[in-house]
Amino acid sequence: MTREQQLTDIFVEVADSLIDDFDLIDFLQQLSVHCMELLDVAAVGILLADQHEHLQVLAASDEHTRILELFTLQHDEGPCVDSYRSATAITNVDLHDPHATAPWPAFAQAARATGFVSTNAIPMRLRGQVIGVLGLFQTTTGPLSPEHIRLAQALADMATISILQQRTLAASELERGQLQYALNSRIVLEQVKGILAERWHLSLDEAFAAFRSYARSNNHQLAALGLRISDGDFDTDLIPHPTAPPRH
Repeated sequence: MTREQQLTDIFVEVADSLIDDFDLIDFLQQLSVHCMELLDVAAVGILLADQHEHLQVLAASDEHTRILELFTLQHDEGPCVDSYRSATAITNVDLHDPHATAPWPAFAQAARATGFVSTNAIPMRLRGQVIGVLGLFQTTTGPLSPEHIRLAQALADMATISILQQRTLAASELERGQLQYALNSRIVLEQVKGILAERWHLSLDEAFAAFRSYARSNNHQLAALGLRISDGDFDTDLIPHPTAPPRH
């Protein structure tokens, strides 16, 4: 798929955010994939603020990145935390540079252990209002180009517009409530990932990929289908999934 086709897909997804049954979590999960492809980064994490202004992990390109972002929030440090608080982008942080990582020693150590060599944090903002952060992680040396950083900010801004304009919300409190619903839904999805991974003897990433593919193919909202699985009200044998390799 060409770069132009990928950008077209993103614009279509943004337009779809105005419909009644817009699936926010799936939209952000797909955004993480687009960011990896368009920006040539190894992993992406998306954090949104809840109604108490606390960041929460809402989407991640893989389980390792989700855990790293959770670690960031638990220790209340890292470029994403500072980017959210300052409403400014923090780019091209060399994780092996002690001076660059001095403000976030625990985060830097955890990120290096995950295999990342540099990171970027892009605020999700609109007219001074910041609702979250886009975290970009690289496993190869070399800074993101100014063009890629501008594109990253544009993608973050488009996602922000989609979130804030969903249901054409007028009041800030209602907007935060919408985000809180999505955050609560994400908790259900994490539980379902664990259920399916255990049931199918797959990794969390593989289980979630199969679950999400089935939901998208059959026009199910992720949260609604996840809740049915969690309640035991859905036969998971209906979901196609890869066969786990035999254990030795």
